Amino acid sequence: MPATRTYVGIDVAKAKLDGASEPPGLTTPTPNTEAGLQALVPQVQALAPERIVVEATGGYELPVVRALMDARLPGIVVNPRQVRAFAKAVGQLAKTDALAAHVLALFAARVQPPVRPQPEAATTALAAVLARRRQVIEMLTAERQRLSKAARALRPGINAHITWRTQQLTTLDADLTRRIRQRPVWQEQVDLLQSVPGIGPVVSRTLVAQLQELGTLTRRQIAALVGVAPLNRDSGPFRGPRTCWGGRASVRAPLYMATLVATRCNPVIRATYQQLCARGKKRKVALVACMRKLLTILNAMLKHRTSWQESMHATP
Repeated sequence: MPATRTYVGIDVAKAKLDGASEPPGLTTPTPNTEAGLQALVPQVQALAPERIVVEATGGYELPVVRALMDARLPGIVVNPRQVRAFAKAVGQLAKTDALAAHVLALFAARVQPPVRPQPEAATTALAAVLARRRQVIEMLTAERQRLSKAARALRPGINAHITWRTQQLTTLDADLTRRIRQRPVWQEQVDLLQSVPGIGPVVSRTLVAQLQELGTLTRRQIAALVGVAPLNRDSGPFRGPRTCWGGRASVRAPLYMATLVATRCNPVIRATYQQLCARGKKRKVALVACMRKLLTILNAMLKHRTSWQESMHATP
């Protein structure tokens, strides 16, 4: 008789962790603290699970995933929307923390999401600095917009805040440069990416930190992962428009801006964009197609570790 396979689900909240397993065996709620994790991990290890599923919860799941990785356990972070759709499909309409953990364990057993290597601590830290940089830019943009409409008495305070945030942005950029230079592999990837016309420091660093799969997947897989792959909407004789949906928004936004620049300064992307527009495609549709082409080029460059060569990527 083959050994029973065990799957674990951990529902992560700010204050506590609820664990469940399939088949049942783990049902102990634990405080979401370092001591609580130290108590939970041995219980999970004793079950020798094939998969441990955790929902993405805006950052609360990161210490849990890190603890599972340190214990060499197969932790998987999944989209909460996908898990909720699964719960409705199996008729689990009620929702509590304990029920959510049970649904996660059942999801792991029935769906069996692929186990992917989680980013190491240095990559996670780099991504955190990039996220903070985006937040600072958003605050700077908001303050600059307020400045033009603010009363004269309020402008000195807003200007002081803008100056302070600008200095903070400079510090973050210096920190990003230092972290990249400390890792020769990252520096090589950044140099290769920036050899492409239209790709600057922000886009290259974002791809290195938040798209570690770049260079390891096929062009279709990487396009779907970022969210620039056209998805069918067909049913019977109906043929709906192809739409892009899902993916990593934190990567897609800078890639969009890079593609916008590339339609002007990159001869390959510019030619593709002009051809699509000449064929009657809407400008936004043509731009998304160029995003997909640019991403495919970057994926191939990192895969083969080659710098930009226009002749290799030009469309016949």
